[in-house]
Amino acid sequence: MGADAFQHNQIDANGISMHTVSVGEGPLVVFCHGFPECWYSWRHQMPVIAAAGFRAVALDMRGYGGTTAPEATGDYTLSHLVGDVVGAVAALGEHQAVVVGHDWGAPIAWYSALMRPDVFRAVVGMSVPFVAPAVLPAGDTLTGRMRKAAGPDREYYRLYFQEPGVAEADLEANVDRTVRGFLYSISGNVVTDGVFDRGWDGYFPKGESFTEQLMVPEVLPPWLTEDDVRLYASELARTGLHGGLSWFRNYDSQPGILGPFVGATITAPAMYIAGENDRIAANPPALAKFPTSLPGLRGLHILSDAGHWIQQERPQEVNDALLTFLASL
Repeated sequence: MGADAFQHNQIDANGISMHTVSVGEGPLVVFCHGFPECWYSWRHQMPVIAAAGFRAVALDMRGYGGTTAPEATGDYTLSHLVGDVVGAVAALGEHQAVVVGHDWGAPIAWYSALMRPDVFRAVVGMSVPFVAPAVLPAGDTLTGRMRKAAGPDREYYRLYFQEPGVAEADLEANVDRTVRGFLYSISGNVVTDGVFDRGWDGYFPKGESFTEQLMVPEVLPPWLTEDDVRLYASELARTGLHGGLSWFRNYDSQPGILGPFVGATITAPAMYIAGENDRIAANPPALAKFPTSLPGLRGLHILSDAGHWIQQERPQEVNDALLTFLASL
């Protein structure tokens, strides 16, 4: 199935215009990408899922690609992002869907399933595990916890992204280099190529920039082509990164948004896939809680030697897991 089989459309959902890419007919499977990507990160999955009898629809998420990118940072809260996916299902003419998310798209998928079990009949998260809602003590914040963990001499990428304008200037100065470096630096290849002994954990010295941490390969890894880089870079150069970065700038609103769901669990069938060398998304305590936080778990796949971009680095293994999961529903 070639790229010409992909159908590009605009839908109105949750007060914005969303760019969707779809293929196939059947029960709806919605794909949510992460930072700093677009619908294209699901290029290997969509034709396979469609061939199995499903309607595969990948979204350009709020702030990315052909989807509306509001200027206000406050327009990128968890409520907005979950609302977009709920609205997309309705705008696509469906009442229910399986939701699949990677990186930032993973928590959107998880919390969509938690908040709207009537809409999302199953959920797959990749590279970011489900973390059940919890109440923070008075005066405590998620960014405050990040600063404490980083300490006085270290920066953390999620904190570096907080100040509007700083990360934009850094990442947008050379978008092609940013894409090459970011996709390589947290892939499994930085370990298997011997560049690092283990995956990057997101911390770096105070006073340095994010892009200074990126390793730009002389030769792209086998799973990434020049055409892939060109597409990602052209989209990000056109839209800028303010929208994607604004997702990070709403961390501290999340506990309040999730407050009504403290004590609730995702009861729908669920699956988690991640790479062994992905330390940014590593969260052993969250995985240990899966038996209670995800009672419907039907698959936990940690792929050896793989990194963060799991569905692109290991498309065959991810596709096999997805097909098995969907067949079990």
